[in-house]
Amino acid sequence: MKAWISPRYPGSTARNPEHAGVRRAAGLRRGGFPFKHIAAVGAMTALLLTTSLPGQAQTRGNPPAPEEGLWLAQDHDGVFLIGHCGDTLCGRLIGMQYDGPVPKDVWGRSQCGLVMLTDFRLISDENVWRGHILDPETGRTYDARIHAESPEVLKLRGFILGIPLFGKTQTWTRYRGKIGPECKLP
Repeated sequence: MKAWISPRYPGSTARNPEHAGVRRAAGLRRGGFPFKHIAAVGAMTALLLTTSLPGQAQTRGNPPAPEEGLWLAQDHDGVFLIGHCGDTLCGRLIGMQYDGPVPKDVWGRSQCGLVMLTDFRLISDENVWRGHILDPETGRTYDARIHAESPEVLKLRGFILGIPLFGKTQTWTRYRGKIGPECKLP
């Protein structure tokens, strides 16, 4: 029996033969660098930096964007608060239609308050914001574009491979209703 050799990187199971299944599930090869762990740390850092920002007044030097505010999703099953997060826009799910307990994401966290729109930067020549949107049921993120078609209408297009042609557009409308405890919509 081989003696235990400590992993190359903290949190890595690259050299522990007992953790081969963990390596496979994480997408690592024997002796591979745990890239997914770095991505997870980066995602968690971004989440921590943006968790308190949407909904607060825009940061100094960033004029209010027409895309900011409360938006009701196309299927009327969610309300998003979109606001400035530094020099980008981000959006948090703050209202949902559901029965029973609060819905959870793929990682078991409450979807109430989940930041789902991240890193939207203004593309001034196209007058759109481009960033990422999270699907909480699968944990996948997609490229996305948003723009205010009018003060009451927001267009959101989610797509793959960085090509808007391979996507789907939703029409969101301004929300002026109430939101109950635990993000419950009436």
